[in-house]
Amino acid sequence: MNYIVFDLEWNQGNAEREGEERESPFEIVEIGAVKLNDAYEITGEFSCLVKPQIYHEMNQITQNLIHLQMEELEDGKYFPEVAEEFLEWCGEECIFCTWGAMDLLELQKNMKYYGMEPLGDGPIKYYDVQKLFSIGFEDRKSRRTLEYAIDFLGVEKDIPFHRAFSDAYYTAKVMARLDASVFGNYSYDVFVKPKSRKDEIRVIFDNYAKYISREFESKSEALADHEVMSVKCYLCGRNIKRKMKWSTPNNKHYYCLGYCSIHGYVKVKVRVKKSEDGKVYIVKTTKLISEEEKNLMTEKHMKPRHW
Repeated sequence: MNYIVFDLEWNQGNAEREGEERESPFEIVEIGAVKLNDAYEITGEFSCLVKPQIYHEMNQITQNLIHLQMEELEDGKYFPEVAEEFLEWCGEECIFCTWGAMDLLELQKNMKYYGMEPLGDGPIKYYDVQKLFSIGFEDRKSRRTLEYAIDFLGVEKDIPFHRAFSDAYYTAKVMARLDASVFGNYSYDVFVKPKSRKDEIRVIFDNYAKYISREFESKSEALADHEVMSVKCYLCGRNIKRKMKWSTPNNKHYYCLGYCSIHGYVKVKVRVKKSEDGKVYIVKTTKLISEEEKNLMTEKHMKPRHW
């Protein structure tokens, strides 16, 4: 098994004409990657510029962030060629690793724009190294910049940041410093959603459980689904008594509190996510919480609208 640690640089349009929309709001202009073995040692490198076909001037924000000029990109290859070369270089037996949750999504959005097949026929398991760094060294919730992590770990800065290859290289350096125990906390890219109930994602991590549903035609249909709105203890699998009604402070996130007589208080969070085709899917997390956390949750959700 190889680990493919990759990073993308992308560009977006400047002020568009009012009402104009783009199918691909972020155009990839560079792909950089390193290949790691099971010991997290670098065994291969990939770096390629992409010749722009959507945006022909650099967005000001992008210009300030990445060290690239449009003139340099004119010597790049067209995206389909770069993507095919990259995926061939990756090989079949690999797991993707990125800093943050955007790169796999944007890679597949660009592939779709050019009529290419997605990377899989369902959600893809991968490692979000930014999340793993937080789990391994901080509070599990914070999301730090890559340069912060490099400074925190005392890694030598031997090449500049903010190019695709260098950021992939530094992400690999962070991976090599992580304890093996954090690698059970993988993530899922859901560019391609589960197609049926049997394909839905149900996984238990070290301190919570996650459920990713198939698509529904509407939010009301999703919230009427028994599996979506069930309240269970993920450790013993039993239906448990609700201690707080379903509530929503923003009409997108829904919260409920349950109590398991064996394992204690359980916090359930349901997030309604929109698909590109206008449908919706659900990401549901279930977590054991302390008495103090239960009291804080009860106070916070005492007066919101109820579902």
